[in-house]
Amino acid sequence: MSTSPNAPCPCGSGKTLTNCCGSSHAGEAAPTAEALMRSRYCAYVLGLEDYLLATWHESTRPASLGLAMQSPKPTWLGLSIKRYETPTADTAIVEFVARLRMGGGSAERMHETSRFVREGGRWFYVDGTLD
Repeated sequence: MSTSPNAPCPCGSGKTLTNCCGSSHAGEAAPTAEALMRSRYCAYVLGLEDYLLATWHESTRPASLGLAMQSPKPTWLGLSIKRYETPTADTAIVEFVARLRMGGGSAERMHETSRFVREGGRWFYVDGTLD
């Protein structure tokens, strides 16, 4: 996956990385929980573990993800947002399907319903349920 700022954003928005998830990766607050979800998917594609941990709510954040140690590394194939809800102004639910392939294996689907919370004007991933 190209990390060029003018490359298409891995989240599938159709925008360039710079004009999409790259701004969140550079420290700008994601405007919505869906935008944060997309930027987190993109961070998995690009191996940005520090960003993933920084956008994970402190109440559920693991100490590390071990992305650099992961073997085989996944090849991320695409993201599809299925549902986006904001039950309150500071909570959100994002249901998504991410497609990936581990090593030379068959493509797999990761279907998750994720919970987000906004604190101090920033959205954070809280947790998710795999479907």
